[in-house]
Parts: sequence; structure tokens; C-alpha cells
Amino acid sequence: MYIESVPNRNSPPAILLRESYRDGGKIKKRTIANLSHWPTEIVEGLRTLLKGGTVGAADQETIVVRRALPHGHVAAVLGTLRDMGLDRLLGPVGNRCRDLVIAMIVARLIAPASKLATARMLDPLTAAFSLGETLGLGSVDEDELYVALDWLGERQAAVERALARKHLRAGTLVLYDVSSSYLEGRCCELAQRGYNRDGKKGKLQIVYGLLCAGDGCPVAIEAFAGDTADPRTLAAQIDKVKKRFALDHVVLVGDRGMITQARIDAEIAPAGLDWITALRAPAIRELAEAGALQMSLFDDRDMAAITSPDYPGERLIVCRNPDLARERARKREDLLAATEKDLAVIAAAVRRARKPLRGEAAIALKVGAVVNRHKMAKHFDLVIGEANFAFHRKAAAIAAEAALDGIYVVRTSLPKKALDNAATVGAYKSLAQVERAFRSLKTVDIHLRPIFHWTAPRVRAHVFLCMLAYHVEHHMRARLAPMLYDETDHEAAAAMRASIVAKAERSDAAKRKQTTGRTDDGLPVHSFQSLLADLATYCRIQATTALNEKYVLTLHTRPTPIQSRAPRHQPGSYPVTDPSLSTNDSEINALQF
Repeated sequence: MYIESVPNRNSPPAILLRESYRDGGKIKKRTIANLSHWPTEIVEGLRTLLKGGTVGAADQETIVVRRALPHGHVAAVLGTLRDMGLDRLLGPVGNRCRDLVIAMIVARLIAPASKLATARMLDPLTAAFSLGETLGLGSVDEDELYVALDWLGERQAAVERALARKHLRAGTLVLYDVSSSYLEGRCCELAQRGYNRDGKKGKLQIVYGLLCAGDGCPVAIEAFAGDTADPRTLAAQIDKVKKRFALDHVVLVGDRGMITQARIDAEIAPAGLDWITALRAPAIRELAEAGALQMSLFDDRDMAAITSPDYPGERLIVCRNPDLARERARKREDLLAATEKDLAVIAAAVRRARKPLRGEAAIALKVGAVVNRHKMAKHFDLVIGEANFAFHRKAAAIAAEAALDGIYVVRTSLPKKALDNAATVGAYKSLAQVERAFRSLKTVDIHLRPIFHWTAPRVRAHVFLCMLAYHVEHHMRARLAPMLYDETDHEAAAAMRASIVAKAERSDAAKRKQTTGRTDDGLPVHSFQSLLADLATYCRIQATTALNEKYVLTLHTRPTPIQSRAPRHQPGSYPVTDPSLSTNDSEINALQF
């Protein structure tokens, strides 16, 4: 005899006592009793007896906990990943490399670490959470992770193509920006010295360009040598959009340092793409001096469209943000005052009676260090001699720069009927979502840096793995927005904004979450990382019974209200819903253990 659990559609499973018998050479089974109404502990006790175990005394410890592993954050990330269909997109079920890549993606979100540390966290003997057990990985070592990383690198083009089919279409906005991260070691051929955004002087680095859909969802990423200038990365992205993604026409959105006139003439226009970018400060100053840009345009508005013969066939949308103007004026005055204070110290050293500073070269060296530190050389007249030094502000130059405070000019090849002025400015401002992705990738969540890999293919695969982790995070944030400080009522927030030029406003719902620290249903509001930490307290427990120590039970702690609302992984379940960006509760609750 044995006890069998029979699935019963949407009802609890039927617990049946059965026995096997032979009938004409065939093995059949019959039901002796229905135990569904029995308490679980009695059922398990009977199961133990049937397996040859013994029943202890009533006061004997019946359940012995052997191990408890954090599980809730694993279930949430893995549930989102599978709901998006990313597991099926990476490879077929049963492929170990695919399962290891999924494990590395999830680990990047819940405990970013080196491949060696990740292998130890996944291995059953040294597991830090339930991820390895949930995926059935068994024993894991770092060499396997490197093999899986190489496997992922070979599939990058195919995976990006599949992501593009989901999130990009002809005529859509494509956001593109570039960042960099430093490496440890000197062996990788991509590692070069370049413009260091990380503030790590003396470190070699790589550059990588991130391609996102209009809503900020990452679609593709590419790593370049560390000395590659930002505009030089653009050709590869255009080729990717046109050939790999097979999109005849998209609108490329990039910042003023990325989409330059040279790149427009040489690459973007010949490819037949439209674009949205902005003018640099010298170009804005030229427009003002030529009379095309007049400050009287902003007497009663903050946005105006102008034309200029220097930009034929283009739309120029001039914006003036008073808040930005005040901030730039404040910052300039602070820098001018700091520069004057440091220059006054040098002037005093030149004038002092005891051991005065002498020599034109020595004085110039100290003065150069000061003006380079504060970047204010253009606003000062400096007089340096063998035994004298004097300085004063260039009032006219400062006033001319101040007149353009808060002014920026968006330029585009799109006609107004395709995208009006406000929508065009909004599209350019959406580049902030790519900057948010870089912050998450580099420091806040994913910790892409520092990079320890030595070969270019593995560096590229590591960068791609981190992008996939942020792809999962992007969708998790959308689904979990009601539980986070993130905005949920975007329409109300847009309605509260005076204009697209003004600073973005938060909706009343978001302000309420911010001030009270509670959701509308009374639950605590979290940041993304603190929510993962809260979910991690939901544990997966391995226990045995005193009746039979060889029989291992898998139990879970009772979820809190917050843990009940998070997306969860269901073993053996592969949802087929489309990965939309809806944040409603029904979608969250549709994912079950």
C-alpha cells in the first residue's frame, strides 16, 4: 500500500490510500480509502509507516528542520523572468547552459558577485539561497559558469533579435546612450584608457552602448574598446537596427555629444533614419548672435519653434526652464567665488614679504591648477608676471553666458505632423531612462563593475548578462510599482505638469506613498532593494520527521501580505502571457507558487 496525491484541477489534491496488484500480467492499482479529510501530520505519519518507518512517542520531536534557505526573492525574480518568456527565449528546456545562465541572471539581481562567489552560492553544499535547488542545478563550479557565459555570448545576436521583435517596431523611438566601466587587470584587448566616468584614475576601461525601446526597456548592448569616442559607437547601432533587427525606419534619440553633425551626414542620413538630439552650447550661442534665437520669445511661454538657414530641413525647438536657469546661475556663482578664493591665496603668496612666490612659470603653474579645477578660466582675466599676479572677472562674458541660462535647443529631422513640439521635447527627455538604466547597471542593483574577465568575448558576454538582468528588473519594477516608491499613475502625473519643459511632477498617489510610507492598502512602501530583502525572509525549509529520517519534507514559511503580492515562481510552470508593462494587481497576483 502507498499514499498518492492526485491533482484535482483548481481544488486541493485528493489524498488517496492505494495498493497495487497484478491482473493478467499487468500491474494495476485500486483505491482503498480517501484520506483527503485527514490532517496533514497524520497523513505523513501513515506515509512514513507504509515506507517502513516507526512512530515515536507523543512528546517526541516530530519535525526536524535540517536547513532553511531564503527563497522569496528567488521566487519573485524567477517568476518574472519566466512570465516574460525569457527562459524559453534563451534556449530549450533541459539545456544546462541555459539553466546556469538563468541562475546567473537571477543572482545578478539578488546577490551580484563574481562567478566564483556565484558558483558557491548556487552549490547545494554552500548555498546562500534556494536558487540552485529551485532550478535543480545540483553541484555547480565556476568553470561551468564560464562555459555557460561563453554559450550566452554566442547567442547574443539571436537573443537581441528576439527582444527587438517584442519591443521595437518600424517608426518607433529608439533610445541610445553610452557609458563606461573599469576593469581589473590588463589582459583584455578591449581595456584601454579613455574618458573615465567612474572617477577611477589610472584604470583601464571599456565603453558600452545601450539601446532601449521608447519606454526605457533595454533591448541590446554592445561593448567597445575603452578609448572609443561616443559618436564612433553609433555606426554599429545603426547597422544593428537596419540589418539584424530588420527595421527600415526608426527614430534614433541620442544626446548632443552622440548625434553630431558629422554622424548625421556620414551615417544617420544615408541609412534613412530620423533622429532627435540637441544643440551644444556654442551652437546655441551662435543662434542667439545671429538673431534666430531671441529672448523675447519666452516672455509668456517656455517653448518655441524656430528656423535657421544653418539647419536646413530641420526643426529647432527652443526651451527655457526657469528652475534650470536659477540652478545654473547659482552653480556658476559658487564656482566663481571658489576660484576667486583660491586665486586670492596665490596673490597673497606673491605679495607676502617673507619667501614670496616668484617666477612667472611658478605662478602660472599654481594659477593653472586652480582654474582647471573649477573650469572657470574663460571667466577671468589673469595678469602674471615675474613678481606680480592680478585677476578680475570678465563681466561681459559672464553676462553673455547668463543670458542663455536654462536654454536648450532640441533639433530633429521629423516633421511636425509626425511628432509635435511637446512630444519631440518629451522624446529627448526620455533619455533619462537610459541614464537610470546605467545607474542600476553600474552601482545600485546589478553591479556590472568591476569587471574581472580577461578575454574580450567574456567581457562582452558579462555585459550582456548584466543587461538581461536589468531587462528583468525593468519589468519587475513595472509590476511591483504599487509596492515601490515608483510612480503608478502616469496620466495624473502628466496632467499635473505645467508643460513638458517644466520639472516632472509626481501624482497624488505617489506623493501619498512618499509622505506616509504606506501603500493605499496599508502595506509598507519599499525601494527595489529593500523589497527584495523583505521577500528573502520567505524561506524554503528542508525537514525530516522523527518517524523516518530518510524522508525529506519541503516546507515554506507563511508569506506576509507583501510577500503574497509579489510575483512568484511555480516549479514546472511556464506562463505564456505577453510581457506587458501593466502594473495592475491582477497581473501581479496571477503569478503563483
